[in-house]
Amino acid sequence: MSSADRPGAGYPSGSITPSGADGPVGLTHAATAVIDTAGVVVGWTAAAEDLLGHPPSAVVRRSAAALLASPEDVPKVAAAADRCRADGRWSGFVAVRHQDGHRIDVGLQASSFDLDGRACIIVSAVDLARTPSGAVTAPVLEGFLTRAPIGMAVLSPDLRYLWMNETLVRYGGVPREQRLGRRMGASLPGLDTEAIEARMRTVLDTGEPVIDWEYQGWTLADPKRQRSFSTSFYQLVDADGSVIGVCYMGTDVTDRWRARERLGLLNEAGARIGTTLDIMRTAQELADVAVPRLADLVLVDLLEGVLQGEEPASGPITGRPLMLRAGQRSVREGCPESVAEVGTQVMGLIPSGDGRYLIEGEPILTPVLDPSDRVWMVEHPARAARIREFGLHSLMVVPMRARGVVLGLATFVRSRNQASFEPDDLLLAEELVARAAVCVDNARRYTREHVASLALQRSLLPHGVTGGTALQVASRYLQADVRSGVGGDWFDVIPLSGARVALVVGDVVGHGINAAATMGRLRTAVQTLADMDLPPDELLAHLDDLVIRLAEEDSGDEAVAAAVTGATCLYAVYDPVTARCTMARAGHPPPVVVALDGAVTFLDLPAGPPLGLGGLPFESAEVELPEGSLIALYTDGLIGQDIDEGMSRLGAALARPGLTLDELGAAAVAGLSPSDDIALLLARTRVLRAHQVVSWNLPSDPAGVANARRLATRQLAEWGLEDLTMVTELVVSELVTNAIRYGDRPIRLRLIRHSTLICEVFDASSTSPRLRHARTTDEGGRGLLLVAQLSHRWGTRYTADGKVIWTEQEIPGPAEPLSA
Repeated sequence: MSSADRPGAGYPSGSITPSGADGPVGLTHAATAVIDTAGVVVGWTAAAEDLLGHPPSAVVRRSAAALLASPEDVPKVAAAADRCRADGRWSGFVAVRHQDGHRIDVGLQASSFDLDGRACIIVSAVDLARTPSGAVTAPVLEGFLTRAPIGMAVLSPDLRYLWMNETLVRYGGVPREQRLGRRMGASLPGLDTEAIEARMRTVLDTGEPVIDWEYQGWTLADPKRQRSFSTSFYQLVDADGSVIGVCYMGTDVTDRWRARERLGLLNEAGARIGTTLDIMRTAQELADVAVPRLADLVLVDLLEGVLQGEEPASGPITGRPLMLRAGQRSVREGCPESVAEVGTQVMGLIPSGDGRYLIEGEPILTPVLDPSDRVWMVEHPARAARIREFGLHSLMVVPMRARGVVLGLATFVRSRNQASFEPDDLLLAEELVARAAVCVDNARRYTREHVASLALQRSLLPHGVTGGTALQVASRYLQADVRSGVGGDWFDVIPLSGARVALVVGDVVGHGINAAATMGRLRTAVQTLADMDLPPDELLAHLDDLVIRLAEEDSGDEAVAAAVTGATCLYAVYDPVTARCTMARAGHPPPVVVALDGAVTFLDLPAGPPLGLGGLPFESAEVELPEGSLIALYTDGLIGQDIDEGMSRLGAALARPGLTLDELGAAAVAGLSPSDDIALLLARTRVLRAHQVVSWNLPSDPAGVANARRLATRQLAEWGLEDLTMVTELVVSELVTNAIRYGDRPIRLRLIRHSTLICEVFDASSTSPRLRHARTTDEGGRGLLLVAQLSHRWGTRYTADGKVIWTEQEIPGPAEPLSA
């Protein structure tokens, strides 16, 4: 490399680089040394050793002239040192000699300072060979120390300022003369100077430098806004290795810190906002996240329809819409700055005074809030009073919109934080509100669907169950947590012929509208099949066929098909005449029976497959339930995942004599937080008294019809039901005649008196009579038509031995009580 091509070529040693040259020089390779007035090196850094190869022991307490590459430069450097002591600073170029003998052209920056009473010069040098050609100029070199964008200082071992450059003075906002010779805490009260000095003491004690340590605080240069600084510390040592001070370098990284804080706040918002599908809680989460990191007070107001999950009204929003305060948070306990409580109506703070702002308006930034402004004094006097009382000084208002849906407003205010909101703060607020708006809209849409599901479920479930005079019944329905949505659990109590009552409990797979709709279809099907008086096992078989057919029809909709396939059901029929209960189940948990003595039994019924799977038959089982027995039908949500523990807890809750059915139901579900809906149906058995049921065996002879009429008439007289004699004679005559004419022996007539008068005729034939409308020319065929018209209900049911034709007539006056 020619001399003309070398960095610094064209400038004599010790000369000042002409002004006007450009190109910065980084401080990465700057070597620093401290030289006293005699030209003796008293401080030597590791960077200086890296540059020249001399360890401190070889340089400290020796003449700095020995480091020069040429002895001719000694007078020039001495003159430059005198100039530095006179002017306080100097910069230029000089050639020095490396330990191995090769020459190094360096750019120097020198500043004078006082070290323990001695006048010294701190010198920083940069290897010009490591800088771009022509980039090193005197103004740039002078910036190494005094005008560098990095704050620099030298502190004594007792951590008092010995020297600092202009950048550090500017950072602190305190004049140099007020800081030199003093500790940090005496001039920088807004910083955690104890923590900073603790770091420097560690460096002084261990010799290990601290690199890029970051801290935050307030300075007099910007007392209203917190700033962040990145600092590094390293030792200054003499030839003996004695520590003579600590060097401090720092730079303002406030923009980087704020960007990191904003990103951290957004990440936190993503984790904390929208944790539930509750609109009010989501709005409160927005306020909680933003205070105090962005604002000192946050108010979230939503349109009333949003909280009910309603779709926004079509057309523009005019006037000042009424809103509800959905969430608020303040740095002051109790949020005293707010004029409204959460859940109360508020007049939305619409800056334009028109509801169209919610649809079309842009976010509003008011850096300086003036409570004397007419808008506040006239339109919001209560708010103006709070502004003055609590010193609210800066405001942001952001409309909350998502997917074209207008939701409300979010208001951000500062009071204790003296810094005014800036455009960057508004961008952050917009991002937070946008994220919260999506979560609020999701919650709104869920609320709308949830309300619809609940309405559908309530319309499909029985509004009140009664077991008539055969059973005392009570029910409990407990909805799962909000996240799971409406389930498909259901129950029913269906009156049957012969004073019997059917108890049903079922469970549909999944949650939501599909589950509720499927539950309604199955409940309707069970009621229809129950009216046919089918035995429990046959009823479940028909229900299984129906579910398979529904699944095939809905095969294109996986959600619907999944809801119907795999449903479970338990169907039980209780007869108060015999005190026996016949039941069958399709993949459902077994019922529990509590005897009068408190013994708890989970009935061992044949399990049967869930509905819709097909392939396996259903089986019925019959048990005796003495009067006063308690039988409970329930869904699997009541026993939870641990079946044994759940059954044990359920049995213990129900085996509590002296409690009513409602109290037992409340005890069974007390303290549960189920992940699935719970349906519980409780029934306490009653039996008919002996005098309420009479039965006669009849001969298979038409002459026996008249005797049957006489027996029925005499029994009605005993019961005091003479008003029903004429209709009963006609019913008995028709049913017995049909049994004799078309049925098989044995033939039996039974009358039951409870809430209605029941007339039943048994025969051994499976042939069912058919109701038809006789023509005017027909001589017969009108009997069953008359029976149907004169009776409250009538029908046929099949038994293992044949069939029963039955009718019911309403009894005037109070029903005959059953035994207690």
